[in-house]
Amino acid sequence: MPVGVLIVLTVLVGLISGVLSGMFGIGGAVLTTPAILALGATPLQAIGSTLPAILPSSISGSYRYNREHLIRGRIMAITAAFGVPASVVGSRLSRAIPGDGDWLMVATALLVAFTAYRTAFPVVRADGTTGALHELRDQWWMLALIGIGAGALSGLLGIGGGILMVPAFSAWVGLPLKDTIATSLACVGIFAIPGTITHAIQGDIDWTFAIALAVGVIPGAQIGAKFTIESDDKTLRYSVGTALAVIAVIYLVREIYALS
Repeated sequence: MPVGVLIVLTVLVGLISGVLSGMFGIGGAVLTTPAILALGATPLQAIGSTLPAILPSSISGSYRYNREHLIRGRIMAITAAFGVPASVVGSRLSRAIPGDGDWLMVATALLVAFTAYRTAFPVVRADGTTGALHELRDQWWMLALIGIGAGALSGLLGIGGGILMVPAFSAWVGLPLKDTIATSLACVGIFAIPGTITHAIQGDIDWTFAIALAVGVIPGAQIGAKFTIESDDKTLRYSVGTALAVIAVIYLVREIYALS
C-alpha cells in the first residue's frame, strides 16, 4: 500500500477513534488497535502505536468535559496515582505474554464485551433504579484498585484502561454515566504517558501510525464529547453498549482466526 494512502486511512481511523474516545471515555484504541493491524502493523506494534494518540485524544475530549464540570478531580487524582506505575508494569509485561500479542487481543475483546454488556444493562438495585448511587462509594482503596487494574491494562493492551474504569466508576463507585465517561477519559490520558515511554523504549511503536492517528483524534474527541454531553442517559447507555459490542465481536473473530 502506498505510504500516502496508508497515512490518509490512518488519519481517518484516528478521527473515528477520537469520536469513540470522547463519547465513551475509553481512549479510542478499541478501534485503532485492530484497524492498524489490518493496515499492516504487528500485534505488538498495534498495542504500542495506539498509546501516543491516546494523550491528544484525552486532552481534547477532557477540555470539553471540564467546561461542563463533569470531571471528578479527586477520583481522577487517586486513580491516576496508582494507575501510572501499574501502566509501566503492564507495558513491561506485554512481551512476556505468549502468542506474539494475539492473546492480548483476545483478552481485549473479552474485556470490551463485558464493558458493553454492563454499560447497556447496568445492575438494577433494590429500589429499581440503575443510575448513580445515592452516595458515592469513593474510598481511596477502591479507587486505588481501579487505578491499578486500569493502568495495568493500559500498558499491557494499549487501550487506555477505560474499558475497566467506565463500568467500575459507574457500577462500583456510583458516578453518573456522563461523569464516569469524563473522569475515565482524563485518567486514560494520564495512563498513556508512561505506557508510551515504555513501549517506545521497547521499540513497539511505529511512529508513522502513531502520528497519523494523533492528527485525527483531536477533532474526533471534540465531536464525541459533544454527543455525550447532549445525550440523555438511556440513549447514551445503549449507544455505548452497542458500539462496544460490535468492536468486541470484530476483535474476537479476527484474533481467533489468527490463532487457528
